Amino acid sequence: MIRIALADDHKLFAKALEGLIEEHEGFLVQEVFPNGKELLEYLEENEVDIVLTDLNMPVVNGFEVLKHCKKHHPGIKVIVLSMYDDEKIFKDAVAFGADAFILKDADPDELIFSITEVYEGRYIKNFDRVIQQSKQGPFFDGFREKYRLSRRETQILKMITEGMINKDIADSLNLSIQTIETHRKNINQKLQVNSMVDLLNKAKEMNL
Repeated sequence: MIRIALADDHKLFAKALEGLIEEHEGFLVQEVFPNGKELLEYLEENEVDIVLTDLNMPVVNGFEVLKHCKKHHPGIKVIVLSMYDDEKIFKDAVAFGADAFILKDADPDELIFSITEVYEGRYIKNFDRVIQQSKQGPFFDGFREKYRLSRRETQILKMITEGMINKDIADSLNLSIQTIETHRKNINQKLQVNSMVDLLNKAKEMNL
């Protein structure tokens, strides 16, 4: 059981996130807090495996949560949740010790996958390399915004261009084949393509 503590001052988002996480077997959200202060007080008396924290919170913000956890609770993995797709914020989170950085508009399966990866110690730690790789693709260019592709959809699209079939993609991402099929359907709709040739041509435009 992966034990999780969540801090976010947006109550509706936090409640929805709690429900989403607990739909998956093996995940337990022990407590939800409206600010970092209450979260840190809880950690003094209780053990958790993962902290999910927003950055912009009253009283004690996410950066302070990161700094405190890395100093006083080094065994706890901290995942930052942010609504800002900003390289500076990304790098600041890394500097404060974030184990992962996830945008709030990420696909639900991306969040669950990332929590599992962080918990099991397989998540990419070299964020600077990730940023540099992202700059060469659609992460920071206009295509992602234009076509409203999520990061997971962009990742799957790249794997398709590499010749991977649905089963290989599903195995690689630890997702079901049905989930991959749904993503592919959404990708086709967003890119407005009806064939593999059209899809590959569009991917080429996106530097994939």
